[in-house]
Amino acid sequence: MRLVKYLAGAGVASRRRAEQIIREGRVQVNGTVTLLPQADVTAADVIEVDGKSVAGAERKYYLLLDKPPGFLSTVADTHGRPTVMALIKEVPARLYPVGRLDADTSGVLILTNDGELAYRLTHPRYQIEKTYRAWVRGVPSSAVLASLARGVAVEGRLTAPAAVKLLRKSESGHAVLEITLTEGRKRQVKQMCSAVGHPVYKLRRIQFAFLTAKGLRAGEYRMLTPSEVRRLYRLAGLKPL
Repeated sequence: MRLVKYLAGAGVASRRRAEQIIREGRVQVNGTVTLLPQADVTAADVIEVDGKSVAGAERKYYLLLDKPPGFLSTVADTHGRPTVMALIKEVPARLYPVGRLDADTSGVLILTNDGELAYRLTHPRYQIEKTYRAWVRGVPSSAVLASLARGVAVEGRLTAPAAVKLLRKSESGHAVLEITLTEGRKRQVKQMCSAVGHPVYKLRRIQFAFLTAKGLRAGEYRMLTPSEVRRLYRLAGLKPL
């Protein structure tokens, strides 16, 4: 959304007057004076007029968590098992995980209260890449790796083409694979590898779109930056809020 429209919609002034206020240097976006009425802003931006925060629609939050094993990627669990929400502190909004990781799977997980973005990031139509590191039993042959890349039958349907690499093999006869998907069926990586005779015994998602867990320890999270949110919007085919 353009800054001038945001200010008008928040009741600061009419659109014409809001444009004048911006050009007078009275508006800051994320602590920086912005003189362009047409500047794009998202719900993740902090917008101030004359030093006072402007409240628009419900503020949207975008978090990146390095999920450790042992936590469910749900808001609540009827059996009382720990969920990723126990790791999120001091965020005044009801967040939801974007997609799911199995309880024993670790790695990159986005949480947000932006429902439209969350939907698009997980829908196969939008081709958002998710990259996994999979520790598998046995060492897949070149033919097996090619089969995984082309697609294998899982629950009666072929998986979409994927990027598959053999990263290394151990002396004990096991291997580590890197698999990049653009669809997100339930337990997909595990089912793909089992289908070709190389079950997964450890799994970590190392990248979601362009985001990694670099700088985070297991269980830690950070807020996405406004520029990261804008980039996710572009990947999902959405205009900034």
